[in-house]
This record gives sequence, C-alpha cells and structure tokens, in this order.
Amino acid sequence: MASSSDSDSGPTYLEGVVTSSTGSWYDVKTDTRTVPSRMRGKFRLDVEGVTNPIAVGDQVTIRLTEEDDTGFITEIHDRANKLSRRAAGPRAGQEHVLVANVDRIWGVQAVEFPAFNPRFLDRLLVAAARRDLPAGLIINKVDRMAPADRPMVMDLHLRYADLGYPVLTTSATEGHGLDRLRSAFAGQINAITGPSGTGKSTLINALEPALDLETSAVSEKTRKGTHTTTHAELHPLSNDGYVVDTPGIREFGLQDVHPKDLAHYFPDLAPYVNACQFPDCTHDHEPGCAVKDAVQHGDIHPERHESYLAILASLREEQTPEY
Repeated sequence: MASSSDSDSGPTYLEGVVTSSTGSWYDVKTDTRTVPSRMRGKFRLDVEGVTNPIAVGDQVTIRLTEEDDTGFITEIHDRANKLSRRAAGPRAGQEHVLVANVDRIWGVQAVEFPAFNPRFLDRLLVAAARRDLPAGLIINKVDRMAPADRPMVMDLHLRYADLGYPVLTTSATEGHGLDRLRSAFAGQINAITGPSGTGKSTLINALEPALDLETSAVSEKTRKGTHTTTHAELHPLSNDGYVVDTPGIREFGLQDVHPKDLAHYFPDLAPYVNACQFPDCTHDHEPGCAVKDAVQHGDIHPERHESYLAILASLREEQTPEY
C-alpha cells in the first residue's frame, strides 16, 4: 500500500483495502492504520443498477481529511473477482456485491437448526461459477447429527465432493474439523456466507477467539437464525489468512445469469448439454435430452437436477420481457 502527496502542503493519498461497510462509512485498512472513510457521490452515480459500488475486499485510494482524520474514497481499483446476488426489497433486481477480491467463497450449512438447504447452496455455487470464483462447502453443527441424519450428511458430503468442491465438516462447539478449516484458510482471503443461524460467526470465533464476534441462538419457535451479523467485515487470522464474515441471507437471488446458460454453471450437467437432441434444450421437457438421460442412469444426482429446474423456473419469472 502506497501513499503520496501532491506537495508538502497538499492532500495525502493512501491505498488500502475496505474491511467493513456500514451505511455511508467504510473502514479502509492501510499499511499503518484503519481510516474511517466516505464514498464520493460520483461513484453511486457512475455505477447504475448496483446497490453498493464499494464492497468489502475492494482495493481503494483515499484522500485524507486532516480536520477529522477521516478519508474520502477517490478511486476503486479493478477487482480480481466478486460475488454478487440479486437484491431484494425496495431495490429488487439490482446487483448487490457481497464481497470482492477473495480466493474462495464458502457456503456454510448446518446439519439442522436451521435445516440444510441444498437449494440455497446450489444458487450460491452457480453465482460463484458465474464469476469464476472458487467455492467450497462447510457442513457445520455436526455435533447435532443424530444417527438417523448420518446417511443424509454423507450423501451431501459425497454429492458435492464428487463435483470437485472442497467439503469440510465442522462443529464450532465441539472443535471438530477446526484444524482442517484453519489450514484451508491459511494464507488466503476467504469469505463465508449462508443462512442465518448456521454458525458462521461462531466458527470464526472458534478459529480466532480474540475476535469475539457477536453471536446469537437459533429461534426455538421458527428454527431459523437471527441476523446477528449486520454487515460484511474482513477479519485477520493468525495464520496469515483473512476471512470475510457476511450477514445471514434467507434467499440467494441470482444476478446476471440467463436461463439458457444456467446448465453450464452446474459442473455435473455441463458435460451433457451439447449431446442433447435440440441445441436450445432446457433439460426440462424436451425429448432426446442427454441431461435427463444422465439423471435416469444415475450419472447426475436427481436432487441436483431438481435444483436446476427450480432455479430455471425462478430465472424465467425474473426475466424482463423483450419487446
């Protein structure tokens, strides 16, 4: 990270990485300190259709404000990658960038409480594939796994490991799998995301107790988590790694994925798409579909095909009609 000044009495510029984003303020970590900084208004005007032009993980240049020791973000450097989702609520349809410039994104799911959600996970993996972003799976809370749950957990583990995704099983409360998780995070910038209540912040606390991140219990009534983590934040680890903790997400809406391209982001479906009878096959209802044949022959897990069809239907609903 560098610093410069136009002259001895001119403004001072520093380069750093955005480690936290809260409203209109951003924490920017430079070589020497963390500077609370604001965004220049032009960034929001220059970037249309995006809820947050600046995201945690972005490399930026700031101009120091001598009066109050804060900064103004004057430049956003090119990103190596990003993970985005489709915004919900008042800004539905816009792009919301969860994190930028990471080495891997990990989807965190719990064995139960809240229940494992393969549909959410598959959407996350599609979003990561869309951006050529390596992804993995953390199956947490294995201490809550009853004997009857074991076949399901083993099936999920093998299902995604066979597709080439690294899969880790962990228990933050019992310490299971933490050594493997620590090794996976070493020397890299990782981000973890998933539904509320899956134990993301608890896992980070188990790796780095000094961080003492706020956590909360899952609701006994709804069996869902509460949004304890309210904003993404990048945390340093003692093994020269970093981890970005993201707020819990109830639904992962896909951004910038066309229905006709969806199958290419499923590594188990992609090898068969060019063998279909029709070049525009959607692998839904058409005859001569190589993907459906592979499902029937056990070469594609039926749950993955069902997940693909569910995502396909949602993308069709979200598509803006062409006139």
